[in-house]
Amino acid sequence: MRISERTIAALARVVTGDSDISPYRSGTNLVKFFNELGANDVYGSGFPSRWYYAEGKIRELNDTPILARLFESALDPRDYINTKFLVDTVAGHLNEYLQYDGFELVKHRNTYKVRELHGALVELELPSEGLSKLSHVSIDEQIKKCDLKVFEGDFAGAITNARSLLEAVLLEIEQELTHQSVVYDGDLPHLWRRVQGRLNLDPSRKDIADALRQVLGGLTGTISGLATLRNKMSDAHATTYVASKRHAKLAVNAAKTVADFVIETFLEESGQAFQTPDENHGQRKAPGS
Repeated sequence: MRISERTIAALARVVTGDSDISPYRSGTNLVKFFNELGANDVYGSGFPSRWYYAEGKIRELNDTPILARLFESALDPRDYINTKFLVDTVAGHLNEYLQYDGFELVKHRNTYKVRELHGALVELELPSEGLSKLSHVSIDEQIKKCDLKVFEGDFAGAITNARSLLEAVLLEIEQELTHQSVVYDGDLPHLWRRVQGRLNLDPSRKDIADALRQVLGGLTGTISGLATLRNKMSDAHATTYVASKRHAKLAVNAAKTVADFVIETFLEESGQAFQTPDENHGQRKAPGS
């Protein structure tokens, strides 16, 4: 992630609190802030002005994966508790600069994340109910790893996590449907066929339209392709081909799309409404069976 000098100056004023829209940080707290991002500075005699120090540290992190973490740390909602400042206002202010750099800050539950404006990844938001707490955390972790690795340029790692995301979703749903522990041997297409049957998503059914039959058949091809792509390009095996960004985005977006469809189909089949943690009303219909 690389940003312009104007964005660096705007971010520095947010971090220091000199922009009048964010909490003030003293020199000591500025050092603590950047040390939590990997610096090893000490506040003392001869310390430069606060804004000069902040801009310098941001320049050091420019064009590195840590820069995204810096933005997210600057918008940590816990720093805004019991203050007159609003983190949403800060995000809007920084987005006015970031748009010229090709990035934006987007709200994810209670925090903000950086993402590219062009070629953004598919969003996958988990329901607030219907999945076990442990699996919810595991699946959410895989989603975040997929996005982060694409953003950081770890394309092989993103492909690995795309497969892991599908495995986590399918294993959770099979366990919910069977009410027993699932034995998984690493064969993703076989796991999919089991879940596919239990969710009544078999494309050979006679009571569905040809168009839907083709889509359901395509899901099987997608999952088989992801399993193969992971073996050829991921960091889990000696690679046959070097993964590029487009390969990683294809794998991650395909995995998220399949996962979203399967989760909503499961909720539809079990008679549960899809509700996100931020939306406890309404119901999204899955294009189910």
